[in-house]
Amino acid sequence: LLETKLRKSCSCTPQKLKNFLMDFLPVLQWLPKYKCKEYIWGDVMSGLVIGIILVPQAIAYSLLAGLKPIYSLYTSFFANIIYFLMGTSRHVSVGIFSLISLMVGQVVDRELLLAGFDLNDDASPVLGDGSLQNDTQPNTTAFNFTIAGMNAECGKECYAIGIATALTFVAGVYQVLMGIFRLGFISMYLSEAVLDGFATGASLTILTAQVKYLIGIKIPRSQGHGMLVITWINVFRNISQANICDVITSAICILVLVTAKELGDRYKHKLKFPLPTELVVIVLATLVSHYGKLNEVYASSVSGAIPTGFIPPKVPPFNLMLRVAVDALPLAIVSFVFTVSLSEMCAKKYAYSIKANQEMFAVGFCNIIPSFFHSFATSAALAKTLVKTSTGCQTQVSGVISAMVVLLVLLFLAPLFYSLQKCVLACIIIVSLRGALRKFRDVPSRYHVNKVDTFVWIVTMSASALISTEIGLLVGIVFSLLCIIVRTQRPRTALLGQIQDTNFYEDDLEYENLSSIPKVKIFRFEAPLYYANKDYFLKSLYRLTNLDPNLEVARRKKYEKKEKRHLKKGDHTTANGLGIGETTLQLVPKQTDFQALVVDCSSILFLDTTGVNTLKEILKDYRDLNISVLLACCNPSVIDSLKRGGYFGKDFGSMREMLFYSIHNAVQFAKDQKLPADCSV
Repeated sequence: LLETKLRKSCSCTPQKLKNFLMDFLPVLQWLPKYKCKEYIWGDVMSGLVIGIILVPQAIAYSLLAGLKPIYSLYTSFFANIIYFLMGTSRHVSVGIFSLISLMVGQVVDRELLLAGFDLNDDASPVLGDGSLQNDTQPNTTAFNFTIAGMNAECGKECYAIGIATALTFVAGVYQVLMGIFRLGFISMYLSEAVLDGFATGASLTILTAQVKYLIGIKIPRSQGHGMLVITWINVFRNISQANICDVITSAICILVLVTAKELGDRYKHKLKFPLPTELVVIVLATLVSHYGKLNEVYASSVSGAIPTGFIPPKVPPFNLMLRVAVDALPLAIVSFVFTVSLSEMCAKKYAYSIKANQEMFAVGFCNIIPSFFHSFATSAALAKTLVKTSTGCQTQVSGVISAMVVLLVLLFLAPLFYSLQKCVLACIIIVSLRGALRKFRDVPSRYHVNKVDTFVWIVTMSASALISTEIGLLVGIVFSLLCIIVRTQRPRTALLGQIQDTNFYEDDLEYENLSSIPKVKIFRFEAPLYYANKDYFLKSLYRLTNLDPNLEVARRKKYEKKEKRHLKKGDHTTANGLGIGETTLQLVPKQTDFQALVVDCSSILFLDTTGVNTLKEILKDYRDLNISVLLACCNPSVIDSLKRGGYFGKDFGSMREMLFYSIHNAVQFAKDQKLPADCSV
């Protein structure tokens, strides 16, 4: 049978090959059914708008990645084409993303620093043919690339893009492997609070990294843990060296951008498409910088030459892959999670389905293939996706249109941005962070809804900002899981009372005018019962019922021994001065005022071996005191665990007298029970 199944699964037939291609390239399924008259206008319109937004953002985000703008344009172009072929979402915009660019930039800066390069932002000269000129740092370059196993003639810029492509390639491989082994469930451990906290913390880091461009000061690029604090210290130490031209330009650009964004948000229902404010600002700023000679007169830092055309493809350096293999893992997870979450959001809104596993493959190959063409990691971006949906996008044909806009810039228009000031790019980046930074305003309402999620958000945000983005993400996941564990270790417990004239029972501390049931205690435990919380279960039960059966049994045995000693001496008066007939009255203490304990299991999702043994333990202990233990509202999983654990005995004969489908049935059974003779006293 196994051989037959293996032969069937491993066989290759034309139909299987066709199905594989159709699944691997979803464009083959939907493109032949494309309704041109119905879809084309919306796709072209949204594609042009996204392309116009994409160009200035791509140039700006190159600052975050620590790379030249040309590589950001390559990334935007290839990502749109590949996702058009492989993606299952009709609406997400895949390309360059600020958080991913930041994570790439941090790895690039770290490796450059370890290699001995100077992390200054001065643009490298460009040769006449448009290719990038190598850095001229002979000592550090030769030393460094001997270690890295790369060509010794490769300079700083070559090494930087080598790191970025190696990181991107490894991240893409991780994503494809996760797709093959169906590890998409990993994204479930990134809760909304963790993702929001991570995005906000990373936004603070991005904001901090752009401050030096805003005011035009030269400070070293901080690396490692605590980068945010160190950068701000360096900023205030060098604030006197601020470039007045950059400060004025930044103030004007931020004012224009924020005003345009606020007006766009206020009147978006009246606008057919968003205002291309970033593009207008870049064009005007470039013209002013060029004709005003701001770089020559005021020493304002500019983008420098951006070569046209495509650099010949190159295999990402294998030796560098080993250096960045660990860094690629959080990058792969974050990229996938943002892409899938946005895809699911769009699919739900527009009533269609996506394939999460295929999305993993799509975003993986959006990283693997472009890494051969000098591109870095990509992901779906929320802001551009929202713009895409609001401008009439119907399919990923709009992504091809956006790629054509980027291609136009790559082939013809890139050199025109030579005089564009870096402070203008920094302004575009900072204004794009408005959404993430506004999360601070939601903290009070978030705290009101759920205190634990608020603490998870604060811890993740703080760790991402103050330590590093990767460690912040790890801290957020671990803290979130710890919160879940703690909440199951010390869950809510309660004694229940009956709502008058009904068959329903609720917490007598939360609700008023509940009726207590004579001779019956009803205990609720609002969590799974397993090894980590069994002690808390017992302590809560004993505290709320005001009876610890172990202590009570021990007290009775001690009292009985005293009575036996008195009887042996021939003293008919017991130790407490009463007659023998009155002694039994003292054997049952006042707190044992119930004959049945009902355990509400409606919130107990599962039992492990320890949980089953705990229930068996209380069953035995309370029976020793002539108190019945009844279980109510157990789900099938709990019942199955109890059966396999021998709770009901070997033949399940007593199951009907121990297990009830509702609390009320259990209470009625307890009321109808005949009291044992030794308990009647």
